[in-house]
Amino acid sequence: MMERVYIGLGSNLATPHTQLRSALVALAALPHTHLVAQSSLYASDPLGPADQPRYVNAVAALDTDLSPLALLDALQAIELEQGRTRKAERWGPRTLDLDILLFGKHQLDEPRLTVPHYHMHARAFVLYPLAEIAPELHLPDGRALAELLSACTFTGLERLNELRQN
Repeated sequence: MMERVYIGLGSNLATPHTQLRSALVALAALPHTHLVAQSSLYASDPLGPADQPRYVNAVAALDTDLSPLALLDALQAIELEQGRTRKAERWGPRTLDLDILLFGKHQLDEPRLTVPHYHMHARAFVLYPLAEIAPELHLPDGRALAELLSACTFTGLERLNELRQN
């Protein structure tokens, strides 16, 4: 059965705009998966160490037959293909970060995957692009995305002048 999944994309190294465009092409090519929508690109201040470039972020909507862990494996393979190296430093600079934000109405808490994504409810660089492509969305716990947006300021976020493609 196809599930609607939302993926957060982020990059602040190696030409971030190009990294995200390449990642979207790779997402669209995943087996048993269809790219449904993608948000505009947004620039955001980095979490964690401030001595790194700003991030470019987006959110993509997919319909997939893949299991959550199979999708996670596929996303991590895309990250590796695009030069991602996993380091101990949390929130450090990276060529590409792909996160499963929501997987249908599922709530998962497994060693490798927590869905909904940890702290997505407080991150403007996730919520604003997500609202652009799914404004009526409700999280698995019943909270409306609009409610989360009202508590999360746009501060530090900049919508870039690139049009989204659906």
